[in-house]
Amino acid sequence: MNPVLVGVAIYVAAQFALGMWVSRKIATEDDYFVAGRRLGMGLSTFSIFATWFGAETCVGAAGAIYADGLSRTSVEPFAYGVCLLIMGVVFAAPFWRAKVTTIADLFRNRFSPSVERFAALLLIPTSVLWAAAQIHAFGEVLSEASQLAPVIGITIAAAIVVAYTTAGGMMSDVVTDLVQAIALTAGLVVLLVVVVGELGGVDATVQALSQARIDVLAREGPGVLDTIEAWALPICGSVVAQEAISRAISSRTEVIAKRSVLVGGSLYVAIGTIPVLLGLLGARLVPNLESPERILPVLAQQHLNTLGYVLFAGAIISAILSTVDSTLLVASSLLSRNLILSRHGDFSQNRRVLTARLCVAGFGVVAWLLALQSEGVLDTVEQASGFGSAGILVIVAFGLFTRFGGARAALASLAAGIVVWIAGRYVVDGWPWPYLCSLGAALGAYVLVGAAERARAR
Repeated sequence: MNPVLVGVAIYVAAQFALGMWVSRKIATEDDYFVAGRRLGMGLSTFSIFATWFGAETCVGAAGAIYADGLSRTSVEPFAYGVCLLIMGVVFAAPFWRAKVTTIADLFRNRFSPSVERFAALLLIPTSVLWAAAQIHAFGEVLSEASQLAPVIGITIAAAIVVAYTTAGGMMSDVVTDLVQAIALTAGLVVLLVVVVGELGGVDATVQALSQARIDVLAREGPGVLDTIEAWALPICGSVVAQEAISRAISSRTEVIAKRSVLVGGSLYVAIGTIPVLLGLLGARLVPNLESPERILPVLAQQHLNTLGYVLFAGAIISAILSTVDSTLLVASSLLSRNLILSRHGDFSQNRRVLTARLCVAGFGVVAWLLALQSEGVLDTVEQASGFGSAGILVIVAFGLFTRFGGARAALASLAAGIVVWIAGRYVVDGWPWPYLCSLGAALGAYVLVGAAERARAR
């Protein structure tokens, strides 16, 4: 039997066992979705880092930079790191003070139940698409490690992820995130050190990087608006992502909520630079790779011994597991809490937790089907970041910090943002800057309808 596959199986089994042990104390919906709101600084910080550091960073970004080099539109990990820092400065504390469980709860309290439900319908596909990207990457890692067909690897990955997430809940997710963050950081650092040694040391590595495809400051290349579009999509599309906001909401105090996001974001940028470096160096060490998104597993396979490769594969799987369980929990919370149970306050806590778990399992199946059809990790993550997020950001900003605009303004903003995004991204060929257009449409709709609401009230 393949020793790498055995090692990965043992690693995943150990993580699963840890998650099951922690999940024994789940008794309420709050326990399942926000860990009873009792996270300290350490668990919250590492959970935010591990959740954000998913397949798009260690598989998608490394592959994109291997194939195309580093340019002004290379947004990982830099734009997503900026996104977390903005979230920490602007949004983390207000969300904690709001005492909500999901973002849609805020929309119910600030606007109306109809806004809550519409927003939930837009937010769910974002999380499921993000989960599909992680499952696709998990399958790629399994396929590279075991020589299984990618379809089989993706299917096995989906089964593991669904079982892992359904039982665990947020506290299980957070505790295993700590282990996963340590494993991921160690794995990337070890691989970088080994690759630098293979190249002949630090000086030779610096020379190799100087010859790599880096055109960040090049005069030619994408236009200004193309660059802004590339950075706005991850920053504006994820700055109020439920996956990270849920960690702030779960924190024990407001200070922890804010600081953990800031520290987690800084850690994300620091560690996220390693896949960028490995992608650049990999183009020299392993030229003409058929599937660029396999560059990190290929480098590990070539430059580490069997034990080292098992540990590295476990580290990559750690990054994936820590993200995918969060995305499935978010989708489940929105469906079970804000759509299925929102009109029924008399359900017992046991029934609410059961409903949440069934939703996780259902979304896991949907994510598996999407992963089988996805073309790559970054493409799927881009779709997740853009879908419905323009209107969500606009109504979060107005809803948290102003009293301007009501339910009609919020509904108009959500509708305008999603219609323009779908038209620009999927329907009209050659539509320039679809995300900036959707953001402008969402903002314009909110302001216009909000002004009409105010005039009518007078």
